[in-house]
Amino acid sequence: MRTLSTRRRHPLAGLVVLLLGLLAAGALYAAFAPKTAEAETASARDVEAGQELFLVGCASCHGKNAQGIDTKEGANYGPPLIGVGAAAVDFQVGSGRMPMAQSGPQAPRKAPEYDEEEIRQLSAYVASLAPGPAIPEERWLRYEDATEEDITEGGEFFRTNCTACHNSVGAGGALPDGRYAPTLDGVSAKHIYEAMQTGPQQMPVFNDALITPEDKRNVIAYIRAVQDQPSHGGVGGGGLGPVVDGVFVWIVGIGGLIGFAIWIGMHGARVKKKQS
Repeated sequence: MRTLSTRRRHPLAGLVVLLLGLLAAGALYAAFAPKTAEAETASARDVEAGQELFLVGCASCHGKNAQGIDTKEGANYGPPLIGVGAAAVDFQVGSGRMPMAQSGPQAPRKAPEYDEEEIRQLSAYVASLAPGPAIPEERWLRYEDATEEDITEGGEFFRTNCTACHNSVGAGGALPDGRYAPTLDGVSAKHIYEAMQTGPQQMPVFNDALITPEDKRNVIAYIRAVQDQPSHGGVGGGGLGPVVDGVFVWIVGIGGLIGFAIWIGMHGARVKKKQS
């Protein structure tokens, strides 16, 4: 038996085992590693078409190579786009914020100037410049699949991190220096996800290390659940918060009662005057 065992130990056995281990590790990484940019899946034709669109519609502000342009005063005229990823382009261009109609403290949402194919091509070109957040997969946008527990977890995250700017129901609110947190009503699930990924303008970035794709889906599910919730009794008031609701009740409710009381008093005085 000892002779048979000795013959089985080939001098290259250790090297073979090491190589097999490296191959297995590489295969597992390739299968489970998250995608950082869409450039890997975008075709060369999309990248080329996106570059042409970029040179025509974006290079005047962001530079021919997306390196950004600084004005003589030192203010950033167009920030660099290298490394922002396909998700940032899909959000900004898909929501109509870019290109901006005019310079201002914040780019408002409007009808997009590019169609879906052109947005995809622009995203592919910018993603080809450097790794960055990719456009989210469809499975993370199906918020209808979220359970009640998932919605509750999404609500906890939203109330902790988002209500200070977006309000408890996503109605939006004012911020310093002429900026504002936009309403989330009518915003697509993909754009909400991409906003969390990329942190547009003054919004912080919630990358996958801070909040997983599943948790992002839960946040979207909570926003939809709150927005779809019917108003139980009376006027909803836009869900702008207790201060606004209190002012509304005071001015309209109490003001109406005071006006009605004055009308009763004046009417009673007229009746007495006629009787006398």
